[in-house]
Order: sequence, then C-alpha cells, then structure tokens
Amino acid sequence: MPELKFEEIVKDIRNKTFYPVYFLMGEETFYIDVICDMLEDKVLTETEKEFNFSQLYGKETDIPTMLSVAKRFPMMASHHLVIYKEAQNIKEIEKKEDLLAYIKNPLKSTVLVICYKYKTLDKRKTLFKTISKTGVVFEGKKLYDNQVPGWIDNYVKRKGYRIGPKALQMLADHLGNDLAKIVNEIGKLFISMKKGDEITPKIIEENIGISKDFNIFEFQNALGKNDQLKAYRIAKYFGDNPKSNPLVLTIGLLYQYFAKILTYHSLRDKSQRNVAAELSIHTFFVKDYTEGARRFPPQKAIKAISLLREYDLKQKGVTDIKTDEGELLKEMTYRIMNQK
Repeated sequence: MPELKFEEIVKDIRNKTFYPVYFLMGEETFYIDVICDMLEDKVLTETEKEFNFSQLYGKETDIPTMLSVAKRFPMMASHHLVIYKEAQNIKEIEKKEDLLAYIKNPLKSTVLVICYKYKTLDKRKTLFKTISKTGVVFEGKKLYDNQVPGWIDNYVKRKGYRIGPKALQMLADHLGNDLAKIVNEIGKLFISMKKGDEITPKIIEENIGISKDFNIFEFQNALGKNDQLKAYRIAKYFGDNPKSNPLVLTIGLLYQYFAKILTYHSLRDKSQRNVAAELSIHTFFVKDYTEGARRFPPQKAIKAISLLREYDLKQKGVTDIKTDEGELLKEMTYRIMNQK
C-alpha cells in the first residue's frame, strides 16, 4: 500500500474505513495527535470503549505487553482499539521480532495505533516495509517557513473564517512552524468571532498579543522604506519585550527578508505574479519587496546579511558577552539603515 497523505487518512477514518495497524511518526506531532484523536473518537462508541479501548505508553509498557493487549478480541463491538503512545522510547524498535511478527499477520479486529513522535523508521528496513503492506505508515513532516502562510490560510478557510494577507503574515512570522501552537493561538481568535468573519491585525493584537504596529512585518517594511523613526521605535519595542520578540527570531526573519531581496534582484521577470511565485509570498506583498529592493541594491542587501550574521554571533555570546539584546538590536538597526 502506498503511503497515504494526511487528508486521505482523515477521509478514511471519517468513512469508518480502518486499518489494523497505524504507525504515526515524524517531527510534526500535530498530525500524529489529530489522527490519533480521530481514531479514538470514530472507531468505538463511548459505550464500546469501556471494554474495548486500551491506551498504553512506551515509557511504562514494553512491546510484549502491548502486543498481548493487541491480541485480545473485542467484546460486543466490531473493533478493539489499542493506542500505544511514546513508542519513541522503545530502543531499537525496528529490531523487535515479536512486533514484526504481529504486523505481518495483525488481528483484523484490532486497530493498533503506534505513536512514534520526533523520530522516523528507516524506510529500507523490514518493519517499515511490512507495515506499509498490512497497515498505514504516516510521517508528519515539519513545514518550511514559506509554507506556513498557505497552511494557515487553508486552515482558517476550512474552519469557515477569512484572513487578510497582513494578518496572515503577522501570524506566520510570530508563531513559526509549530502547527499545534498555530492552531491553539488561532483557536483563541475564533472564540470571539462568528463564522464568516475576517481575522484582522486588530483582532490578533487584542486576542493573542501580537502588536499590529510593532511586529517583524512592520519592522522589515520600515527598513525597506527607510523609515528610520519607525524602525527605531519597533527596535526599542522589541528590546523592551524580549520574551515576545527574541533577537534570534528577529535576526532569522530579517535574514529571510534580505535573502528574498537578493532573489528579487536576480529575477529577469519582475511581474507581480512571477515575483510572488519566486519569493513564495502573497501578491499583496510584492510592492513591499519592490520598494525594499530599491532601498537595498544587491551590495547593500549582502552587507545587511553580513551584519545579521555578525549580530547573531554577538547575541549568542560568541563575540560579545556583555551587551543586552535590546542594545544589540538598536545598534544593528542603525548599521543596516546607515550603510555607506
């Protein structure tokens, strides 16, 4: 059986098409939790769970014990659901012959869910190949940073709401690529909204605490427009609120910004559609990068990246152990904006 995509697995579960073994692995644990929770919700009714649902943990239960539970037949239900969490704590799981033997011939009435977070099986090994034949192997992969806005946009739409480009970028820049965190924070917004409403920067500020005026999006725009007063104000705000705006994150996001500026300079086709595609941005932001490219020609963009690397080493204590992050950021901002 080919590896199923997340959407395909979810669709099967909703249609009550279950497999005898689910091996859920990978760095992005959000998908693992969603699939696991859906199986817990859909395989059995609440009444059936009393005798037919078992949840075990790799820290507490070894493979032989887990398998002895998996081999039980259901009582007054079509399935016995066994969820084995924290399987990543089992050393050399790929060498467990008893697990391999069970997966080769699993009990059809059992739905065995193995949660193997933060790790992956070797796809060349027998265990992976065997599960792929008799059940489902799913790998939750971390999104690349440039994939996050699109993921948020699709998630918000699926939930029946709308979101504008600026609000979308604010969330993506501030929350990173941790999907569980993103879903949790967006959930806070939905509480005070009605279906069909639009998530705006103001709503984000009021419910999550990301300032609509003092954020990385506004900061890079201030740099691109050579608005020194605004840039210094934002730098000061970041310095005064280091927990919400750590310097390491600011440097990382600015690096992405100037890398895109360099990419922009290299493009022969600078039409809005092509720029958006090549820079992996919404067309709404093309004008900002066009303006930023005018402010930072190639040599200045390269110098800005060099300064970011310099201050990255300083904030890590490699070349500076005294200056606090706020002062480093203000100094870095001054030097980026006042290149000769």
